[in-house]
Amino acid sequence: MTGEPAAPDGLPTPQRYWAVAAIWLGVMMAVLDGAIANVALPTIARDLNASAGSSIWIVNAYQLAVTVSLLPLAALGDIVGYRRVYIAGLAVFTVGSLGCALSQTLSELTAARVLQGLGGAGIMAINGALVRFTFPQRLLGRGIGLNAVIVSLSAALGPTVASGLLSVAEWPVLFAVNLPIGILAMVVGWRALPVTPQAKRRFDYMSALLAAMTFGLIIMGAEAASREGSGAGWAMLVVGGIAGVFLMRRELGMAEPMVPLDLLRIPIFRLSVMTSILSFSAQMLAFVALPFYLQGALDRSVVATGLLMTPWPLAVAVSAPIAGRLADRYPAGMLGAFGLGLFAVGLAALALLPEQASNLDIIWRMILCGLGFGFFQSPNNRTMISAAPRHRSGAAGGMLATSRLLGQTAGASVMAILFHLAAARPTVTGLAIASGLAVLAAVVSSLRRTAKVA
Repeated sequence: MTGEPAAPDGLPTPQRYWAVAAIWLGVMMAVLDGAIANVALPTIARDLNASAGSSIWIVNAYQLAVTVSLLPLAALGDIVGYRRVYIAGLAVFTVGSLGCALSQTLSELTAARVLQGLGGAGIMAINGALVRFTFPQRLLGRGIGLNAVIVSLSAALGPTVASGLLSVAEWPVLFAVNLPIGILAMVVGWRALPVTPQAKRRFDYMSALLAAMTFGLIIMGAEAASREGSGAGWAMLVVGGIAGVFLMRRELGMAEPMVPLDLLRIPIFRLSVMTSILSFSAQMLAFVALPFYLQGALDRSVVATGLLMTPWPLAVAVSAPIAGRLADRYPAGMLGAFGLGLFAVGLAALALLPEQASNLDIIWRMILCGLGFGFFQSPNNRTMISAAPRHRSGAAGGMLATSRLLGQTAGASVMAILFHLAAARPTVTGLAIASGLAVLAAVVSSLRRTAKVA
């Protein structure tokens, strides 16, 4: 089984099952870690004698490292093989987790989180490409749907796992648990993951630097400008924009650019990217607004808020595999438009909650949002991965992860601006805007029914 190349239409069984196990272990570890770190932030800040403001870098350092390295690592996967980059990502993430567990100061922990972020980018950038080479084409939608289930369940379980571990152990254990998972994923992955074709070109270091500057500065600048309205934030946005101009000029002359402009010329791929950005913007707007909405306007406790938000990812876990199976037979544009329509209705219903809403009133709206989002996500991901030529699967996977990150950043920034403006009901306004974005995403998704694949 070791080192076997991928067949033209996926891996044979039982190798496929072992490869899937390695993929899911890596994804589960990366997603769980993000949720765990967020929940444990106050505890870590207190133990390291760090202020609340400075402790945010425990989260930001990870996000920034992921942001700047997604597309370069996706391009590297096209060149040296997806299996190598994925296993290297697992190794770096595991070493970073060890560094986090051994950290004694905020600076040490922040540096280790950067290392984790670089490893996490290697896992996320290559994930979609590996799924494509692991499953036969007729089962690709099912595979992507099951992948979405792992992500949703990991996100839903993250706060519970963190709370449980913190009740019996110190915070370093939260990172130490990644060590056995990471080692197991590397061992299984080395033996089972497919050996994929390699592109005959050199890695473009200048494009990698410009891509890192563009996405890193724009995302950092958007966050700073929306949160504080600071001059530094606007300056980062300007410099990031200038770097982006130079990057685009450089990439336009390349047959297989690091920023996949060649893939964006494919109508259905371009529309899928737009759908993803709009949808994840709506999702993040809601995720930021809902805790404040539930605890402020609806007078729920912190614990109750967590429990009331859990039906959303659980509903995604239910609908994503169903949508994935349907995506193997029906157009993604139709499935996505239907799912995003449900999502928009759920968000609008949340915005219209009465002040004396019962828990059941909240729960069924959360379920509607989750069902709709899951119905969009699997078909959309399948379309983005399969629309690209097989040798550009890494670039497609990198763009999938990047569009998700850009959408989430945009949504969080919009919500931060609403809070900064001190509007009368910023959370309700945010949910209403999210519903509008979901409607727009549904319209864009429906355009894919007539879009050309190439």
